[in-house]
Amino acid sequence: MSVSLQKGQKVSLTKDNAGLGTVVAGLGWDEVKKKGGFLGGLLGGGGQAEIDCDASALLLQNGKLMDKKDIIFFGNLTHPSGTVRHMGDNLTGAGDGDDEQIVIDLANVPAEYDRIVLVVNIYQAVQRRQNFGMIENAFIRIVDARNNQELCKYNLTENYNGMTAMIFGEIYRHNGEWKFNAIGQGTTDPGLGELVGRYI
Repeated sequence: MSVSLQKGQKVSLTKDNAGLGTVVAGLGWDEVKKKGGFLGGLLGGGGQAEIDCDASALLLQNGKLMDKKDIIFFGNLTHPSGTVRHMGDNLTGAGDGDDEQIVIDLANVPAEYDRIVLVVNIYQAVQRRQNFGMIENAFIRIVDARNNQELCKYNLTENYNGMTAMIFGEIYRHNGEWKFNAIGQGTTDPGLGELVGRYI
């Protein structure tokens, strides 16, 4: 039974899921439909670049990013420990379901890492004049990889006009359990490098 989360809500992933090992963090979004109908599309709307959102996972030690190898993104798909894997870049967000997925082997994440922050930034947001106000139906969900059972889902419903990056949520250890925190914090960081700077 999937739990639908509100912003700031936390839920245990492992408490009621004995033996939970690997989870999939699925992130999704859609581009807001352009106005103007058929003719508007023909005449005016052709020049806008697709919005390319990039999901990343930051593995933190005591809340801090210690090494660039702990940033898992389209340019570094697998953590050296093998426990966090990015399944590849989706360039448009088109279609239903997850747009990008990050697979996390909770049972084997090295003990020094206490949280995994899941973020999304818009590729070349400043140059392309794009922001999260141009995106709708954004969500993050955590799925049990054993049976594809959705454990929890958080739909981002706020107005994120002007925001170019988003801290979707985090998976963290607490008293021997793995939990998920729905964050939904928009930022104006122009790229992943600046976003990562928040955790150094």
